[in-house]
Amino acid sequence: MTQADGIYLELSVWENLAFFAALFGVDDRDALRAILDLVDLADRRNTPTYELSGGMRRRLSLACALVHRPDVLFLDEPTVGIDPALRVQFWEYFRRLAAGGTTLLVSSHVMDEADRCDELLLILHGRLLAQGSSAAVKVQAGADDLEQAFLRLGATEPGA
Repeated sequence: MTQADGIYLELSVWENLAFFAALFGVDDRDALRAILDLVDLADRRNTPTYELSGGMRRRLSLACALVHRPDVLFLDEPTVGIDPALRVQFWEYFRRLAAGGTTLLVSSHVMDEADRCDELLLILHGRLLAQGSSAAVKVQAGADDLEQAFLRLGATEPGA
C-alpha cells in the first residue's frame, strides 16, 4: 500500500477492487465482499471513488492491497493524512491481519506509528541505527520515547 492512494477515481469502489483482484487472478466475489466489510466500505461498493472522502479512499487503497491475501504486506505511511478515529481503525485492521498470519512491514517517519509495531528498524541515511522492540530501542538510546531515541541514535551518525 503506497503512501499516495493507488486507485482509480473514475471507477466505483467495487470496480477498483475487482480490477486489482483481476491483476492477481482473484475471482472470489465472497472474498472481495469480505475485504470491503473489513474496511467498512461494503455500503459504498457502487459509489464512484471520486465521491469518497480522503479516509474512505485510504480504506479502499488498503482493500486493494489486501485483495490477493498477501503473506507480506508493505505499508508506506499508511495513516498519513487521515483523522485520528480512522487511524485507530487502521491499526485495528493491521492487528487483525497480523493475528491471521500476515507479516506487515510499515515504513513511517512518525514515531508514534513505529511505537505500535512489534519490531523496529530505525534507519537514517541508509544505515541501521537500532533494531528491536520499542522498549529495547529506548533503552539502547537512553531515551523516554522513540522520537528522542531516534534523535539520539541519529546524532552519532556521520553527516547527521
